[in-house]
Amino acid sequence: MKLTIFGASGGTGTALYREALRRGHEVTAVVRDPARLPEDLRDRADVLVADVMDPAAVEPAVQGRDAVMSCLGTRTGRAPTTVCTDSVTSILQGMRASGARRLLVISATAPYPDPGDDALNRYLAKPLVSKILAAPYKDLLRADRLVEDATDIDWTIVRPPRLQDGPPRGTYRLGIDRTPPRARTIRRADLANAMLDLSEDPAATHHIAWITS
Repeated sequence: MKLTIFGASGGTGTALYREALRRGHEVTAVVRDPARLPEDLRDRADVLVADVMDPAAVEPAVQGRDAVMSCLGTRTGRAPTTVCTDSVTSILQGMRASGARRLLVISATAPYPDPGDDALNRYLAKPLVSKILAAPYKDLLRADRLVEDATDIDWTIVRPPRLQDGPPRGTYRLGIDRTPPRARTIRRADLANAMLDLSEDPAATHHIAWITS
């Protein structure tokens, strides 16, 4: 597959980039600063320095790609931000201009209560985290709505719980439009595997994919 990864120099983006190359995919890694990529990845694929907030820069990055993946997120801590909203808006515009169709974006589970939540998540973990991160989650919620409203795009929103570093465990649990029970954590490397699997699964189109270990 021909893939474009936005945010490829971040923790999850790097794991996704690495696994996509391992599987033999043709990858365009879109970054603002290539120096932030691990040295062993810098020369292994097409690294494109571009501003994701500029639809004109996004269009050539997604032209002719089988799937576009966004691992972008805010680094502003608890402060208000529009990073998620602005980047999703730009990516959608660039995809429409180029004719690209398949999009996977990483969201989060904390701001979304779900019938599958156990008591710990429902009454403690999610309310607490959502209160602490109310401002950045407001941006994330807006971005997710923009994706869900894009009926002309074959989107999948991926909602992982707390992310961890480390080697892949080799397994993950998937819930389509509903969280699996006891969703606590997932390693970034396992999330990368899940996203690549989902990118080739037509049944995941226009659905929310809840991923956990």
